[in-house]
Amino acid sequence: MVVRIRFALGPRVGKQRRKNRRMAAAVAALLTPVAVMALALGMWRIAADLNWTSRFYIESGPLSHWQTWLAAAAGLQLCSRYLNRYGKGGAIPYEVAAAPGPEVRTGQRR
Repeated sequence: MVVRIRFALGPRVGKQRRKNRRMAAAVAALLTPVAVMALALGMWRIAADLNWTSRFYIESGPLSHWQTWLAAAAGLQLCSRYLNRYGKGGAIPYEVAAAPGPEVRTGQRR
């Protein structure tokens, strides 16, 4: 006599992926304006160095250089793009149809 016991399927055990998509999309939406503000500060510092505008409000330190502000703007925008991809799931918006290739005859009759 063979006795088989069947259990119901329980919750799937495994690594949960893409847990915080909404939070990532919200942070990505906020990082783009912050990156634009950092870019504006970098441009202001460049214009202040060329005496086109008034003096820059940070006189000394690492934030008084225009390179810092431009690098921060680029880094923030890059983080925004990655978070936006993560938040959207990385799906391709449309499927690319495969181009039809030449038919290959295998010798079988249809």
